[in-house]
Amino acid sequence: MSFKIAIIGAGSVGFTKKLFTDILCVPEFQDVEFALTDISERNLGMIREILERIVKANRLPARVTATTDRRQALDGARYVISCVRVGGLEAYRDDIAIPLKYGIDQCVGDTICAGGILYGQRNIPVILNFCKDIREVAEANAKFLNYANPMAMNTWAAIEYGKVDTVGLCHGVQHGAEQIAEVLGAKSVHELDYVCSGINHQTWFVDLRLNGRKIGKDELIAAFEAHPVYSRQEKLRIDVLKRFGVYSTESNGHLSEYLPWYRKRPDEITRWIDMSDWIHGETGGYLRHSTETRNWFETEFPRFLESAGMPIDPARRSNEHASHILEALETGRVYRGHFNVKNNGVITNLPADAIIESPGFVDRFGINMVSGITLPEACAATCMASINVQRMSVHAAISGDIDLLKLAVLHDPLVGAVATPEEVWQMVDEMVVAQAQWLPQYADAVPAARERLSNARVKTREWSGAARRSVRSIEELRAEKSALKQAG
Repeated sequence: MSFKIAIIGAGSVGFTKKLFTDILCVPEFQDVEFALTDISERNLGMIREILERIVKANRLPARVTATTDRRQALDGARYVISCVRVGGLEAYRDDIAIPLKYGIDQCVGDTICAGGILYGQRNIPVILNFCKDIREVAEANAKFLNYANPMAMNTWAAIEYGKVDTVGLCHGVQHGAEQIAEVLGAKSVHELDYVCSGINHQTWFVDLRLNGRKIGKDELIAAFEAHPVYSRQEKLRIDVLKRFGVYSTESNGHLSEYLPWYRKRPDEITRWIDMSDWIHGETGGYLRHSTETRNWFETEFPRFLESAGMPIDPARRSNEHASHILEALETGRVYRGHFNVKNNGVITNLPADAIIESPGFVDRFGINMVSGITLPEACAATCMASINVQRMSVHAAISGDIDLLKLAVLHDPLVGAVATPEEVWQMVDEMVVAQAQWLPQYADAVPAARERLSNARVKTREWSGAARRSVRSIEELRAEKSALKQAG
């Protein structure tokens, strides 16, 4: 088979390489054209060099092109994959630092909460430009696979306003299933069958079967509490499991941001998180991790390039959905996964317009969702709080209505548990002014916001958060990797 796959934000080097090698694990796809595009010519050049090395080492007919001209990359593409981070680490630092001045402590800040909402405001105008190009120059009925966060907001905007066939993809469900299989003593995750449903980053394992045997709440709690690592790293998730009766897909740190109960006071934050890795709740943990990863790649690029000369091993194909979806659509080999799509009645007790994450099957006819799922009431209520924030955030991003944006932030569960309305209004002004270069829809609102800030009445503080760590140097990273290698 020969067709074109465009990857937007291809400078996300590690992730692009993974998607690329996954797709080439499909025997029929070895003659595919990969069109890479990114705003960073430097990153684009590095990833193109790596991918071309992979193609050459494996003697494949696949073609790799790279351009900063997005429309050129999208021209004639059958599939478009987005993994963009609009504003890069510069804007992301503001997503974490400015809310901290108002007492809002985020671990990731890329889905909802103050940081995730502003991230969506930056992304959505760009997503709509992607969609315009897809409609105009891509292959007819091209499919848009969105990996970029905030997943629900980006996918919502692409479907509702971009009018492009879009599916949102994430790996939280797979990672959660791997944990459950491990604590239950399974030899492989393939022994575990499950129905996982909800919204992205708040998806719930509502039915679990291990080798056909149904797993109940009490058995799952006991298994997690007996695990020597997860019992320490996933304290918050285990507490939610005890109270809700079902396990959440999302990591300890990420889940803590979507709920109003665990991160609203500094002394409570340290009680529920674990500092063994950023993902378990560290303040600004993903920002630190992303910064270190970028620095490591730029310094160690020759090693990355050298490793690209190894043969592709189909047995090491990852569980990222993209390659499996393309394989099912093109070959008819059925694939079951969990996908982010418009609800339209799939989950009975969530709104029709919401972007849900739920099971579906893919074949030549497309993505076919399993309908008629009803979430436990507490899970639905938690999802609803986020859906209402997402909806307002999307509408604010489309309209450029700064007052609606402030209402969206005010209704965020964690923000509302920490900040007063007056604090929220000033914080949003500060974030919009700081990020004005990436927020064209708010251009007319920025001067008034800047004027209000010059007469600001709310006192802020310089606070690094309840559990902040500094970005490690390359030398520190090398020493840690060496120690881990020696340990096992």
